[in-house]
Amino acid sequence: MVLVSNDLTFDQRVRKTCDSMLSEGYQIELLGIKKRESRDIIRSYKTTRLDVFFSKGWLFYATLNLRLFFYILFRSYDVVWSNDLDTLLPAAFLKRLKKYILIYDSHEYFTGAEGLTGRDSIKKIWERIERYAVPKADVFITVNQSIAEIYSTKYARLVYVLRNMPNSNSVNSELHQTLLELPNQFVLLQGAYIDPDRGGMELVSAFEYIDSKKLVVVGSGRDLPNMKQLAIEKGLNEKVLFVDRLAPEELRELTKKAWLGVSLDKPVHLNYTFSLPNKIFDYIHAEIPVLVSPLVELKRIVEEYNVGIVLTEVTPKAIAQAILALSDEERLEFCKNAKKAKQSLTWESDMNGVLVAIKKQIPH
Repeated sequence: MVLVSNDLTFDQRVRKTCDSMLSEGYQIELLGIKKRESRDIIRSYKTTRLDVFFSKGWLFYATLNLRLFFYILFRSYDVVWSNDLDTLLPAAFLKRLKKYILIYDSHEYFTGAEGLTGRDSIKKIWERIERYAVPKADVFITVNQSIAEIYSTKYARLVYVLRNMPNSNSVNSELHQTLLELPNQFVLLQGAYIDPDRGGMELVSAFEYIDSKKLVVVGSGRDLPNMKQLAIEKGLNEKVLFVDRLAPEELRELTKKAWLGVSLDKPVHLNYTFSLPNKIFDYIHAEIPVLVSPLVELKRIVEEYNVGIVLTEVTPKAIAQAILALSDEERLEFCKNAKKAKQSLTWESDMNGVLVAIKKQIPH
């Protein structure tokens, strides 16, 4: 059983998790929530969506956890894989009664998230849940080394790193005709959560200083309306193009056509400070250079593999200067390095270690 708090459609990390466990011979049930806009999905394993009646706030989380509790209570599983803190409590509470192996996969530093900033009472509730539930997990996984070190120190236990990297055998797809008409030499920002403090506003403003390139923004998020309004106000409609969220296969093909990929999260929350956005690996697998903010995990990847440029600050002028200064020769070198780097930066390379840890927990 794999638990998530989303509607299953776009969560590629969880899809890769299920596929990996399926390939190891496990029977999989993926359990998430039902939304009005939920699309039909076809997977090679069972998927279930629960109606939680609310879309956000404490009523959403309370209802979600109650629905998960009763769903697990009346069924039997050998392994429960809980994704993020908002699904962990019922799984931890029932672990002893139901006698399953509990895996906790924390996709972020949850209690340091932007949404909890300034909401101390709510943050304390999540911290209490974490202190109760995390020790009950048999295997603890997170998304990068920095967050693993925080949790390892906090709970005095081993925390495995499973970075959200593409599979080594990603299948090629075709782009819709309208996407084939995108401009040459475009800078790409992609993401499912283009939210405040992720550099989107500064990136749009940077194109006031850039005439030789276009900016293409693909995805969704709370800051997109602000970015679109800013582009209008600054008269950048011809330079900045917005594309709705794409299927993963289409996004992969579009990314390959980009001149440069950007990831500009700012260290204004602990969760962003230690983040390692999925898009950095998507860019590397597309064999394009990257331009990133000076976050510890981004800097680690870019400098270790020499695949792009690390900014010293996320400002419109700094972004523009870095883009304009990137020569064809330097870009070609970064592309060659990305081609090499993607051989080792794969989902399988991290997942193999996690699978070993899981198998040690399962009785023979």
